[in-house]
Amino acid sequence: MWNEKKQSPPPVDRGQVGFIIFMLGLGTLLPWNFFITASQYFNERLAAPNTTANSTSGATTKSYNYDSWMALLSQLPLLLFTLLNSFLYQWVKERIRVAFSLVAILLLFSLTAALVSIDMQPDTFFSVTMATIWFINMFGAVLQGSLFGVVGLFPPRYSTLFMSGQGLAGIFAAVAMLLSILSNADKSSAALGYFITPCVATLGTLLCYLLLPHLDFARFYLNRSQSDNVETAQELLSSTDKKNLEAKGKSEEIQERSSVLAVFKQIWLMAMCVTCVFAVTLSVFPVITVRVQTVYKDSAAWTKVFTCVCCFIVFNAMDLVGRGTPSLVQWPSKDSVLFPAAVFSRLVFIPLLMTCNIENSRIILFSHDCAFITIMALFSFSNGYLASLCMAYAPQFVRSKDCETAGTLMTFFLVLGLALGASFSFLLGKLV
Repeated sequence: MWNEKKQSPPPVDRGQVGFIIFMLGLGTLLPWNFFITASQYFNERLAAPNTTANSTSGATTKSYNYDSWMALLSQLPLLLFTLLNSFLYQWVKERIRVAFSLVAILLLFSLTAALVSIDMQPDTFFSVTMATIWFINMFGAVLQGSLFGVVGLFPPRYSTLFMSGQGLAGIFAAVAMLLSILSNADKSSAALGYFITPCVATLGTLLCYLLLPHLDFARFYLNRSQSDNVETAQELLSSTDKKNLEAKGKSEEIQERSSVLAVFKQIWLMAMCVTCVFAVTLSVFPVITVRVQTVYKDSAAWTKVFTCVCCFIVFNAMDLVGRGTPSLVQWPSKDSVLFPAAVFSRLVFIPLLMTCNIENSRIILFSHDCAFITIMALFSFSNGYLASLCMAYAPQFVRSKDCETAGTLMTFFLVLGLALGASFSFLLGKLV
């Protein structure tokens, strides 16, 4: 990483590093959220008939099931490459992983924005879009895992800032969805705006990352994991051992770092907790929550925006509040048995949301809009709060030189929870 002697006392962060880490969190999830927002655009483009070159009347229309394929081809590479990143990070420098991933995501979104103005056969457009989703999530997995590893080197409150940035990405997407519903702009212009926005945000994320090592406060923590190892070894070893250390060079430093399995044994409870948090969330959101309908069906305006406001905006707003709350209070503590109990108690939200006002549902216990909004608020707040605590607590169980490994492993289990929840949602969707 960046070589500089350890400073004592540590420099003071005047807000620049906190802002940059917040923006890095925003940049990791903003592209994915904008893909969800543009779902209507993709479905409408794919609804156009396929035409053959031999016949003007040979037009066919077929269902591409875009939303299901989008979910599958996003979670699968996210899971696989997060796992790969957990083991390969020791061979590929973090700066290369982050910078290359951001550049690749920027280029892929630029391609998607360009395709808005290009006429294509639905079959071709579907294939290109699915490939884009696969590669964006592939690079996104490497990016997110690498940045969680970097953030793990800083004090715990910076993990909270990073998670809050990710939560704000959902707000951006939800507001964009609302504006698209209320505006009179054509679908093509709206889609172009959607995809230009994450392009600009990704470029900003890259610039923020490049600026980070030039700040004194950031350099202190980025270098500490390496400098602590070398200085401690030099104090304890005899002069003969020092000569051997100089001769062996980097090999000794690599041996000082704990194995992935050893780090997992120390953080396994936090890993299981973050998996449970996101598995519960993705099992019902959005597959169940988007089916809930308002009881005020006589109001056309409210019916039009009900799902956007009560499902997406409420969820993302309260999730953001939940992610930011640990910077003020952290309860239960990382060693308390109440913490895993609180995580697993979120299972109650599955039957609660399934018994809201869903059309043709066999059991409706909470029919009023206020009941649904209250349940959604608690559901999303607990998601953001407990997930942030998991990510902030995990690095505290390991030595400073293993914080990056812990952060990377936690990211894998976070994505594992997303994949498990998305898979379980297919079953829950059939039960209501």
